[in-house]
Amino acid sequence: MSDSANAKRPPYGIIGILLAGAFIAFLNGTLLNIALPSIMKDFDISATTVQWLVTGYMLVNGVLIPTTAFLIQKYSVRHLFLIAMLLFTIGTVASAVAPSFAIILAGRMIQAAGSAIMMPLLMNVMLTSFPIEKRGTAMGVFGLVMIFAPAIGPTLSGWIIEHYTWRTLFYMIAPIAALIVIFAFFMLKDKKEKVNITLDILSLVLSSIGFGGLLYGFSSAGDKGWGDIEVYGTIIIGAIALILFILRQLKLERPMLDFRIYKHPMFALSSVISMVVNMALFSAMILMPIYVQTIRGISPIHSGLLMLPGAIVMGIMSPITGKLFDKHGARSLAIIGLVITAVSTYYFSTLSLTTPYWELITLYTVRMFGMSMVMMPIMTNGLNQLPQQMNPHGTAMNNTLSQVSGAIGSALLVTVMSKRTEAHAEELMESAMSQVMGQPTAEALVAIKGEVMVKAMVDGINDAFLVATVLIGVALLLSFFIKRAKPAEEIYAKEAPKHA
Repeated sequence: MSDSANAKRPPYGIIGILLAGAFIAFLNGTLLNIALPSIMKDFDISATTVQWLVTGYMLVNGVLIPTTAFLIQKYSVRHLFLIAMLLFTIGTVASAVAPSFAIILAGRMIQAAGSAIMMPLLMNVMLTSFPIEKRGTAMGVFGLVMIFAPAIGPTLSGWIIEHYTWRTLFYMIAPIAALIVIFAFFMLKDKKEKVNITLDILSLVLSSIGFGGLLYGFSSAGDKGWGDIEVYGTIIIGAIALILFILRQLKLERPMLDFRIYKHPMFALSSVISMVVNMALFSAMILMPIYVQTIRGISPIHSGLLMLPGAIVMGIMSPITGKLFDKHGARSLAIIGLVITAVSTYYFSTLSLTTPYWELITLYTVRMFGMSMVMMPIMTNGLNQLPQQMNPHGTAMNNTLSQVSGAIGSALLVTVMSKRTEAHAEELMESAMSQVMGQPTAEALVAIKGEVMVKAMVDGINDAFLVATVLIGVALLLSFFIKRAKPAEEIYAKEAPKHA
């Protein structure tokens, strides 16, 4: 009776605190991107060095998220959340007062250690607190936090950087994080029986080298190029370590990250679709700022404002999409959403030097509207098929693959943009020189090269968006195979009499 009562009354207080913590953690993920040039100037460092504030954050996430399945099984929600928020708060304060780049980098990595625990923990609480027929609505609220928070980051950051110092970004977050720690300390009261499981150290080492190597290699590819030994070397080492990690998990009785969850077809399909969509999602996140700020010369605040309507639409749509998922399932939502996303992404491949600002806002908003119907329903449908004891492994796997696919997508699209820009530059230069009468002056040659490079970069960005459109097309084809998932326990219960 107590179990059924608990099922009818989810722990809204606990969920509210977890959502607040997750919101500022996700917001923090994108808040710093626009501030990087200011930090470069203050500490007198190169673009490659300052990029470690983003790469380091992502690496710590990628290394720690696979361990969250073990942590969630071993420790209580209270214990884990307090540790996560304390780490996040300490990292935020250290970054705010950092006298050197080394301190701000250390602060960012401590922040990442906290945020890595938060997202899988919150997803697991959502899955265990709501019955399957209400999970869509619950995960829709979670989607509001997961998508809306990082989406408003660039706009908020752009406004703050234009009016204040970059340190304000951390000063703003620190007191909020401290308040959440205080509320959590007094309000989170969940108990957990002692679970006698230990972390396999070899699994942790292989996981760290595997996921860390892949993330670092793919993240570096856009900057250093695929021919750099640091890029392909770390990818190869990461891939070998990951294969060894998977083989070890399949042999262990209590694996750190259980790959047997891929025996469930809807979870496996949702993983593949989510990875492909994630790769395509990064096209707008990376290519748009390059186009808007570098090529068009639009200010950071207006670049951020360009993305704000899309963030608002996603925020409004997330709970609505959750309710539609409960009623109609993931398949119809995913197909409609991916069609809208594919069409809007294709139109992004037709950018020019004179594309109106309002058209960019419209396209980006429509694309976000399409995306709002895709990610959370597909992920929730896949997780719905897992037995309840497998939920920590499912959430950890989804979050890890999100990091890896994001890094792969970034590397792929930046490489396409770079290579195609070079090819277009050669063609345009030949065409421009053939139209010049006689030998051009040095000044004229510099002017021609400048015009050619700008036009070539726009064409390169367009080609990268075309590749993103193809990726979304692949996800769209796969979405036709989605079926409404039922929990494995329910399936086994129905099949049991047949085998009796």
